[in-house]
Amino acid sequence: MMKRFILATILLVVVVAICGGLIWFNFFRDKMIEQFFAGMKAPVVTISAITVEPQQWTPGVEAVGTAVAAEGVDVSVQVGGIVEKILFKANDKVEQGQLLVQIDDAVERAGLVSANTAVAVSQDALSRAQALLQRNVSTVASLQDAQNNLDKAKGALTQLEATLDQKAIKAPFSGTIGIPKIDVGQYVQPATIVATLQNLEQMKVNFSVPEQELASLKIGQPVRFGLKEDDLNFTGKITGIDPKIDAASRLVTVQALLDNPNETLRPGQFIRVRVDLPVEDNVVALPQTAVTISLYGAYVYAVQPAPADPAAAKAADAKAPQPADSKAGDAAPDLIAKQIFVKVGRRSGDLIEIVEGVEPGMNIVTAGQNKLSSGSSVAIDNSVQPIKGATVNPEASKS
Repeated sequence: MMKRFILATILLVVVVAICGGLIWFNFFRDKMIEQFFAGMKAPVVTISAITVEPQQWTPGVEAVGTAVAAEGVDVSVQVGGIVEKILFKANDKVEQGQLLVQIDDAVERAGLVSANTAVAVSQDALSRAQALLQRNVSTVASLQDAQNNLDKAKGALTQLEATLDQKAIKAPFSGTIGIPKIDVGQYVQPATIVATLQNLEQMKVNFSVPEQELASLKIGQPVRFGLKEDDLNFTGKITGIDPKIDAASRLVTVQALLDNPNETLRPGQFIRVRVDLPVEDNVVALPQTAVTISLYGAYVYAVQPAPADPAAAKAADAKAPQPADSKAGDAAPDLIAKQIFVKVGRRSGDLIEIVEGVEPGMNIVTAGQNKLSSGSSVAIDNSVQPIKGATVNPEASKS
């Protein structure tokens, strides 16, 4: 019995010792970790920055539109028949009135002789009736009958000539003809499309703008166009503004006309549009990549001198000179990034207007802010600038 009591006591002492050791080890580990991180220097983030300066702002109305030929139609058949000739090839330049397709008109041409003869006979009959009436041999009724017969004969001839003209399909205007959609020998019905004809020397662009921008637009206003957002190398002017605003979309349709000398633009093509408005001075704007949009609002990072640390300064005074092989990076950083919430306004190209929160002279981070938080230590390196058109401050990197 005594042995069992001693054994139980020994086991209890061992368990208590093990538990005490584990508790002490956890406290010791936490304290060492705390001391390690307390002495660790915050990493320095390399960023690019610009100095905010008031600048000229060119506001504008931007939209996307669809290019349409100034003159463009699908040439079609007016009178049915057999296709006798196709007198064009795809992408030919054709002149106004040029014959494109000839529909078989042998029957109409055969009737043309008879129609001309009928007109001549009726004209002779009318002349005789007039002569007889002058000699009081005939009556006015006979003269009227002769006149009516002549009018009927002329009407039949005109109708026949119109049918012949319709079977000769001609270009309604000068332009570029498309791919033939019919074949020689094919029987075509009225309204069958022969080919598309487009005048590519001038283009119309239809685009829509919000109703709030309607007051900024007027007939004759210059417009810039391009196939890319940063390459608006075509110029034109507004030729029409729809008087009605779409009640569903709250958009108004605008049409502009522009020259297309090299036929770069094609009907149906997607095109970017910008209507430049009067220039404004002393506007604060930043590259769009400098502004971060979040659920809490838009913000930027401003580069500021690090606040003075009295304890660090005292330690630096008492510190011995550094060895020759010490690195400059071991010194405490003197710049930090501070998060600033801003109110943004209009956008133009790569720039965004800052209405509130940023003042001229401030250094604002333009690249690398995804690694930052407010108070992060930073180093400015403007050797690489990802922002097209951004103006960097050469002195900022020396701060």
